[in-house]
Amino acid sequence: MTTSKISGTVLITGASSGIGATYAERLARRGHDLILVARDRARLEALAQRLRDEAGVNVEIVVADLNRREDLAAVETQLRGDERIGLLINNAGVAVNGPLLEADPAKLEAMIQLNSVAATRLALAAAEAFAAQGHGTIVNMGSVTSLLPERFNGVYAATKAYLLTLSQALAQELAPRGVHVQAVLPGATRTPIWDQPGTSAESLPPEMVMEAGDMVDAALAGLDQGEIVTIPSLPDAANWAAYDARRLAMAPHLSLSQPAARYRNAVLS
Repeated sequence: MTTSKISGTVLITGASSGIGATYAERLARRGHDLILVARDRARLEALAQRLRDEAGVNVEIVVADLNRREDLAAVETQLRGDERIGLLINNAGVAVNGPLLEADPAKLEAMIQLNSVAATRLALAAAEAFAAQGHGTIVNMGSVTSLLPERFNGVYAATKAYLLTLSQALAQELAPRGVHVQAVLPGATRTPIWDQPGTSAESLPPEMVMEAGDMVDAALAGLDQGEIVTIPSLPDAANWAAYDARRLAMAPHLSLSQPAARYRNAVLS
């Protein structure tokens, strides 16, 4: 059974290209008015006008760099104060590739600021507003790298693992308030995030790279079906259910008054 979780105006960050722009196209086709947030005014204006013409929806643009405190605060204020907004697509993010020991610490810090700090502040602003209204949806754009940190840049994977954890916690906290939270965990997706030195989607096996349209269509289908975690390329949803069940099965044993026997025995031997 399909039950849509989407209503009202949609605010999308990182909306000028790639996954964000694709969400804008798909949701405009569904008849949703949009607020598009990104740094590139020219791209935003071109996309907004095209969607107005093609879908007949109202599209507003907000030019903002979410790593700038004042720009981030302005978007937070809009999320808290604009009762038209019913869905946040928390999509803005960057990637730093390569070994951690070769990475520029300043770039890693900027990535943490955008992928984790800014995303958290926007999610909480939306959560506050939606909970007060008794309805709304938050979609946080994660990554399968959160499940495979050994294979990718560790800080990038950590920012995405953070978003997964945040989403799961918010989903439980907000469900009784009528708010749905979804974490989307794409694999390699053909977007401009690959357009940086030393990185190319063409270097990966073709069977690993999904088109942005297919990814977003799958994510929206998962949202319509009420999923909290959507992994667009995972063939069998039971794999994730089993993974999550095993994680939760450890819960009674994660905080006890005594160390595990294997550690006590090691001390005595």
